[in-house]
Amino acid sequence: MLNTSTRTAYNQDHELFRDQVRRFISREVTPHLARWEKQGMVDRSFWLACGEAGLLCPGVPEEYGGLGLDYGFNAVFHEELFYVGAIPGPAAHEIAGEYILHYGSEAQKQLWLPRMIKGETITAIAMTEPSGGSDLQAMRTTAVRDGDNYIINGSKIYISNGGCADLVVVALKTNPDAGSKGISLILVEADREGFKRGPNLDKIGQKAGDTTELFFHNLRVPATNLLGEEGKGFAYMMKHLAAERLGNAIIGQTSAQRAFDEAVEFTKGRKAFGQTVFDFQNTRFTLADIAAKLQVGWAHIDWAIKRQINGELTTVEASAAKLFHSELQFEICDQALQLHGGAGYMNEYPIARFWRDARVQRIYSGTSEIMKEVISRSI
Repeated sequence: MLNTSTRTAYNQDHELFRDQVRRFISREVTPHLARWEKQGMVDRSFWLACGEAGLLCPGVPEEYGGLGLDYGFNAVFHEELFYVGAIPGPAAHEIAGEYILHYGSEAQKQLWLPRMIKGETITAIAMTEPSGGSDLQAMRTTAVRDGDNYIINGSKIYISNGGCADLVVVALKTNPDAGSKGISLILVEADREGFKRGPNLDKIGQKAGDTTELFFHNLRVPATNLLGEEGKGFAYMMKHLAAERLGNAIIGQTSAQRAFDEAVEFTKGRKAFGQTVFDFQNTRFTLADIAAKLQVGWAHIDWAIKRQINGELTTVEASAAKLFHSELQFEICDQALQLHGGAGYMNEYPIARFWRDARVQRIYSGTSEIMKEVISRSI
């Protein structure tokens, strides 16, 4: 269990919410996690249970069925969820909700947000393409205006919730000759003709999250599915990267803490050469070094969460947080596995899963190299 007694980002309401989230996870997540890992996605009933518990998109205003809460409540949910295991679906769902809330028409918000909050409509956001990776300006998926419709052609890859999404926020080119100013966002319902999903991709880790490739072949949507203004998609994405990358940082810090906790428990219980593994100076010094880094990490996470709540966190600050905490996550998970010895390589021990799940954190939502590029431009 996460120790939040020294945290500074949260108030009493956040902690009461955390208690609710912990009860929910013990009831609706922990008993099913191993099965979800094997089947490659969570059950649809999980989404409905999240909706009933008020855990999905808590920041959405009450007029659209939400609770109108601050970002701290989102952070609490993701901390507790990723301390148990990697279930990335709700985070992707939340990001899509933010785009609809901030840029959707009133009709779009009235139609989709209540369903998303209840868990009846699962969403994904489709940016990455097979040939583009982190370079969003290189995307090739297009939407051509045809009267009152757009005709969409192209594909997206590595899409979280891609296998179960009912609605996808798709980034595409409405003007291929205009560079970043030719990118728009369009809502695509998964039941439209011309929409196809690839098989669930066989990932190294985060196996409880469905990740697929999406294909659009002469897919026709009404022009009213445009999210915000045509040509403003890239600007919208850049504006919301701060919250997305802060979420990645929170996940990294939380998972690193769980890896440390697993290492402490294991080394104190395992005997070698007549003493516990913890009694060896190398073990204690390694754990002491990790503990110091985690202490600093939590202080930074709380600083960033408070800045996000106050609307002050910049994209550069969020990129730095994503870089630091995702790199720290893998470092600590790797050290924690090493302290398990051969047992750490066995899937029956949680540390094996946390180690596998950590690797992608330095890649998605912008690689560590891209984070360094973003930060360097501000220096």
